[in-house]
Amino acid sequence: MPTFTVHQPPPRPGEAAIAPERLVFVRDGFHFWAFVLTPFWLLRYRLWLAFAGYLAVTILLGVALKLTDAGAIVQFLAGVLIALLIGFEAATLRRWKLTRRGWRMLGFVVGEDVEMAEHRFFAEWSKQADKPAGEAPPTAPAPQVTAQVPAPLRRATPTDVIGLFPEPDGPR
Repeated sequence: MPTFTVHQPPPRPGEAAIAPERLVFVRDGFHFWAFVLTPFWLLRYRLWLAFAGYLAVTILLGVALKLTDAGAIVQFLAGVLIALLIGFEAATLRRWKLTRRGWRMLGFVVGEDVEMAEHRFFAEWSKQADKPAGEAPPTAPAPQVTAQVPAPLRRATPTDVIGLFPEPDGPR
């Protein structure tokens, strides 16, 4: 099930409370359209710095591959890898932009789609708003602390195998 991060914009002048309509939910995970239509996706979300970086990397990589006489398949694969990277990091780019603009991340919410995530988030948010201001949140009882005596240490023997190497200080 997808995870969404919830972001709150900075308050406008004279605004006492943030309107819930202004909150932004950013889905975490792979973004297919960012992979397929990378430059258009970056422009759609107004990620100008990311778009400039994408253009610079694409042009420099294209020139470098031309100078090294790389084949068309290598150039195509390089473009696909860049687009794949953007597809995986699309949500990170959006969160980075929001953070740069002073938005504050309120938390995470899980939902099948953005509507379900909004429903879950605002249901929990309304519960928090209904609590009286002076009421402290319920606390869990303190855990019982028991003293445990550590097991005595023993030296490793040559037959002990830890990890991928069969003998300590052996060839790697």
